[in-house]
Formats: sequence, C-alpha cells, structure tokens
Amino acid sequence: MIDPYQAQRASVRRGIAQFQERLQAAGHDFREPPPEPTSCCGRGCNGCVWESYDAALMFWYEDAGALLAG
Repeated sequence: MIDPYQAQRASVRRGIAQFQERLQAAGHDFREPPPEPTSCCGRGCNGCVWESYDAALMFWYEDAGALLAG
C-alpha cells in the first residue's frame, strides 16, 4: 500500500533540516523540533496525533523564525 502522505512528510523533514542548518549557521543553540508521531492508527480520528504534531511543529517554526529574524 502506498502512503499518500509520504512525499508531504519528506518535504516537511527537508524544511526542518533547512531551518536547523540556518539556526546553526547563525550560531543559535535551539531546541529540537517535535518528534514525528509513531502511534497513528490511520483511521482519521478527531484529535489525531498528527494534528497535535502539526500544531507543535508550527510553534517550533514560529519560535525558530523569530530567533532568526532577530
């Protein structure tokens, strides 16, 4: 079975890596991004673990972006 979200997750991982490289190049010691969920059942639950991950990741991006903007 092909995971339709695999390409999207790969793109998100690349974006995270790029942000981490920019933070490191700017000399910032910044916390790690939230870990990807491993417990999704794939049934589209209301309150899916991916929803929480997305919210936490957006918070991480906002904080990292603010730090880079100085």
